Amino acid sequence: MKRFGPLVDAGWLHEHVDDHDVKVIDFRWYLKGRNGRDEYVRGHIPGAVFVNLEDVTGQEGGGRHPLPSAVQFQEAMRDVGLGPETKVVAYDDCGGAVAARLWFLLGYFGHGARAVLDGGLQAWSGPLTTDTPRAERGSFRVQQAARGAVLDFDDVRLLSGVPLIDARAGERYRGETESVDPKAGHIPGALSAPFTENLDANGHFKSPGELRARYKRLGASNGAVFYCGSGVNATHHLLAMEIAGIPNARIYAGSWSDWSRRDAPVTTGEQP
Repeated sequence: MKRFGPLVDAGWLHEHVDDHDVKVIDFRWYLKGRNGRDEYVRGHIPGAVFVNLEDVTGQEGGGRHPLPSAVQFQEAMRDVGLGPETKVVAYDDCGGAVAARLWFLLGYFGHGARAVLDGGLQAWSGPLTTDTPRAERGSFRVQQAARGAVLDFDDVRLLSGVPLIDARAGERYRGETESVDPKAGHIPGALSAPFTENLDANGHFKSPGELRARYKRLGASNGAVFYCGSGVNATHHLLAMEIAGIPNARIYAGSWSDWSRRDAPVTTGEQP
């Protein structure tokens, strides 16, 4: 059987959007200015259900977007009709930078049939709808969480042997601007690799070969730890590492929003 994911293209989705075992999830979210649910109501891929990032964000843990508890995530997925065999396709309208978070969470809690729509909503050439489907409650069941994929502050402070990679825009990494978190700059020793550079000019993921070459240049051929502002966009790198076929991609869950609130060293400027 052909492996499902980690990406599907719009052509595949056109063919399978009505399949009983496929669930399309609109996972749009914005840091400022727009509201994902409002955008969903204005128009979404037919059959798609909406999941709010905040509904799968936990209450405990460092940073602005802690990981959800197993019970919280299980309930959220049951509410939108997921079952243990459901093929999940998540999409956003920002190159997968948010949809990758749901892709990561599904894998973190043991659901392997998961994919992100390559190119996002912009790649969908069919009509959008304002109809909201009624989802029958599903029987989704979480598995034991993949704890090894997630690091906390102390883990990162003592990290050695693999690169620590900052997924934010270069100006935030360098400390030239910071409008969200209390300090500007980056974790000492971290390398800058904006997640946006995983995409081509059309907003699709670059080829596996191109991504492998990028991670090789970063010293990540055998794995890496990624962070961003709050642990959402960094999952784009975990998805890209999966596409590239490189194992041992991990995330600092609290990311800069956790590190910058602590009595911890901060570096600014370009990386060495």
